[in-house]
Amino acid sequence: MQNFGIYIIGDEILSGKRQDKHLTQAISILKARGLTLAWAEYLADDPRRLTEHFSRSLASSDIVFSFGGIGATPDDFTRQSAAAAANLPIERHAGAVAEIEARFGESAYPNRVLMADFPAGVNLIPNPINRVAGFSLGLNPAQATHHFLPGFPEMAHPMMEWVLDTYYSQYFHQQTMVEASILVTATESQLLAIMQDIVVRYPALKLFSLPKLTEIRQVELGVKGGENIVLQAIEEIKALVTAAGFPWSEISN
Repeated sequence: MQNFGIYIIGDEILSGKRQDKHLTQAISILKARGLTLAWAEYLADDPRRLTEHFSRSLASSDIVFSFGGIGATPDDFTRQSAAAAANLPIERHAGAVAEIEARFGESAYPNRVLMADFPAGVNLIPNPINRVAGFSLGLNPAQATHHFLPGFPEMAHPMMEWVLDTYYSQYFHQQTMVEASILVTATESQLLAIMQDIVVRYPALKLFSLPKLTEIRQVELGVKGGENIVLQAIEEIKALVTAAGFPWSEISN
């Protein structure tokens, strides 16, 4: 399946001054389309670090959404770092200028128009709230893989939905992804051999083990992936746990 990742950018998130509202919503937006989030990273407003991370992910085949730092104040570095990672100059985008002028008129100048300065050749992402666009780019000019959105959730989330619906509908609901698990009265170390066996037998699935820190030692043990193979694997897990003598109960996933 196609990997989707997100960057959440901003010193205010890392300092605790603001709470992140992007991660759970991004997961929900993807899930509604039969997609899953492969990874997420929080980054400070640090040009060097941003450029390093963008360079790495641009070189991959991942589809990436980046939230935050695309303003024009001195503490915003996302646009410049994306340009550096893609080895592109910063240019004023005529289409972005037109959107800003349409929204703000003469007050677009001299400062608001700075938010139309993007890496050269990018595609615009329309902003339904204030018409200050985001942008998409990739190392291949014909195929943008990275999509840069504002930090404001009320703007960013509909913009993410627009990008997915416009460019990536071919990936929607390709496979029904499910998870199944049981609650086992045991410790993780006691179940390790069973876990290792399942990982070898079902390499296409992701196994998970979530210990419960309660008076009775219990572990939620399960797998997630394609529906048919998950159902097969969970039945095998139940059989192995029963054969090992550990009590277990069903969990409604």
